[in-house]
Amino acid sequence: MIPKGLEKQFNILDFSLSSLWRRKLKNLGIMLVFALVIFLLGSFQMLTGALTNSAEAVLKNTPEITIQKMSAGRQEAIPLAYVEKLHSIYGIRAIIPRVWGYYFDESNLANYTVLALDSDLLPNGSELNLTLVFGHFPKRTESGTAVIGRSIQDILELQERRVFSLFRPDLTLKSFNVVGLFSRQTDLLTNDLIVMNLDDARDLFAMPTSMVTDLCAYVANPAEIETIAKKIAVMLPDTRVLTKTQIQKTYQVVFSWRSGFASICLLTALIAFAILAWDKASGLSLEEKREIGILKILGWETGDIMAVRFWESTLVSSLAFILGCTAAYIHVAFFDATLLKPVMVGWSVIHPPFKLLPAITLGDLMLIFTLSVLPYLAATVIPAWRCSTVPPDSVIR
Repeated sequence: MIPKGLEKQFNILDFSLSSLWRRKLKNLGIMLVFALVIFLLGSFQMLTGALTNSAEAVLKNTPEITIQKMSAGRQEAIPLAYVEKLHSIYGIRAIIPRVWGYYFDESNLANYTVLALDSDLLPNGSELNLTLVFGHFPKRTESGTAVIGRSIQDILELQERRVFSLFRPDLTLKSFNVVGLFSRQTDLLTNDLIVMNLDDARDLFAMPTSMVTDLCAYVANPAEIETIAKKIAVMLPDTRVLTKTQIQKTYQVVFSWRSGFASICLLTALIAFAILAWDKASGLSLEEKREIGILKILGWETGDIMAVRFWESTLVSSLAFILGCTAAYIHVAFFDATLLKPVMVGWSVIHPPFKLLPAITLGDLMLIFTLSVLPYLAATVIPAWRCSTVPPDSVIR
């Protein structure tokens, strides 16, 4: 047997459903606007999480110290002779020369990022293969091999083929054999990336064998990174010394600034919707006020009338929450967050597109629920309480 209190709530819920259906067009409009606000907020949360997770995953393999030669405020190639100078600094366990640059493919009108280094010399070089779907990073002795990002594979239409060619500066062709493909989890930084060995990169860019783009230093004691970076800056005054922490902070600042800008826009939308919800609840029509008066004459208490309004608001907000979050997930997962991605990614939209993997946690859902549903419930129940305390004879005439 159903308890009396629970049966009463079922009856109130049934009355609430019938009340919503009588004013279905009005409530449908409120629900769609509410779902749109939740959709924007949910898309923003999922996009921020996806970009942050992708950046953190890739930056794990960032060198602890990066050394770049500067001239007139611009980066230029650095001599390999600087490596011998750096060996005199105690605490450096490895110095890895690196060649990288941008390659414009005139045939496909696409920009590629080319990176070359000796992965065998890296302290954790074996872990780099974990970022690949298949294959391995090019070895020093493997001439003409490369690891490519997913968009490179699509743009060059390789499919099952493993060979592609790029033009040197003198317009002669250089061929590469694909020995690895990056996974989707690293698309943020590897989707347009081609990794090869140092000799192939110098050949492709016509760079002298005694020069590289920059040097990557790995430190034995992480607590001494800042100290060693200062020593390098003093020893090589014509260089710019960047630490891994500085690079990570740069990403955090960029995402935080852009997320703050998007948050202000979404906050404006939330405030506007809260005003709409308050106006909707406090400005009850004459028919709704008459309905409340009739219910009170029939013996309904103020708490019962508030329960009706509460159930109505809960049903509308719950449906809007489910609809908005589902649409947000589809927006990020299947449409790559088309509406918000240009705001968060910025200039990198000129690169080949990368796949976003939505990142949503229970905490994110609770945050969206708290910022949207709870204010709506408060904005509808409180005015309903004020209207339900009005004497019935003042509204029934």
